[in-house]
Amino acid sequence: MGGRAVKIGYSFWGFLGDGVTDTPDGGRSHRHTLVNGLIAGGHRIVFLQADRDTAEAGGSAFGAHEWDMELPEIDALFLEWRWPIPGRNDTPCGTPGHTCDLHRQEELVDHYSRRLGLPTLLWDKDQHLAVDDPLRGLSNIHVCEAALHPRSGATSLLFPVSDTALDQADPYSLARRPRRWPLVYVGNQYGRDNAFGEFFARPARHHRHVVAGKWPDIDRWPHVNFIGRVPFRTGISLHQAAHATVMLAPDRYASSGQYTQRIFEAVLAGCAPITPAHYRSAILVVPDDLHACDGDQVSDITRTLSGMSDADRARLLERCIRRLDLFRLSRQLYVIDRVFYTLERGENGNPTRHTSSNR
Repeated sequence: MGGRAVKIGYSFWGFLGDGVTDTPDGGRSHRHTLVNGLIAGGHRIVFLQADRDTAEAGGSAFGAHEWDMELPEIDALFLEWRWPIPGRNDTPCGTPGHTCDLHRQEELVDHYSRRLGLPTLLWDKDQHLAVDDPLRGLSNIHVCEAALHPRSGATSLLFPVSDTALDQADPYSLARRPRRWPLVYVGNQYGRDNAFGEFFARPARHHRHVVAGKWPDIDRWPHVNFIGRVPFRTGISLHQAAHATVMLAPDRYASSGQYTQRIFEAVLAGCAPITPAHYRSAILVVPDDLHACDGDQVSDITRTLSGMSDADRARLLERCIRRLDLFRLSRQLYVIDRVFYTLERGENGNPTRHTSSNR
């Protein structure tokens, strides 16, 4: 885009607002921040998937946005990548429980990326795009991942937190907030069993705690206080009421340094993000006195945090907030602009092909 305002077709399956309780959509904490940043940069956004805020959540809390389920004229395509989910989006249209996000994404890729050759940013937020997928070989498609060490030539595009939220965060006010829980976790089970068993279930034997999220297989941890999925704002409130949480991750996230939105949800609520020491590049994201090699160390850190003075907690939170600079919205907008500018120029400085009957 290189300083030029363009019309971006944006495909995502989720919500701009708080959405509904029964959803795994982690994008609610940062998607609207990103969209607002793109609009503030002069770009026009049209959403190309179904408006779930209106259809499922009773209307968007953020005013009118442009939605189009046809194939409108756009200059560039931005995909929050979807993948097959058995029994949900890989079933025929009209089947009970079917969601059409994957079919719609296939339509968008076929039309805009393959047929028209439009510049396409494919944001693989869950690392589900195979490293040998043919889409990676198309010159007009660039893959981004929300990891510090992305795979297979992809570019790092982290989950954004607004510059204003970081600049206005007050660690001293956060430190004085009363805390009910020594330890909480807000998030779903998906691939986290090993990390959870070691880094949360073990210390949970020694500290009052709560776990919110979808955890269908919990028989092995009868001592853990699971409360099921909660509304988005309740998850924020749990962080506000806790001394600490743990950055639990599937192995693919830990090995690539992919930190989810929980890192800034926790820190900006004044909740210390204890992080497994094996998490790649943990030192860049979390102060080293919050790194834990095992569950016993998580327990020790939690005990220290629970007894910490307000002044010491404020100094620790100040260090945590500084490290969130990696996720700053302005940094992510720069990445997006740079990717689209490169795609527009094409290989060897030649413009990318994008001509069609609807342009």
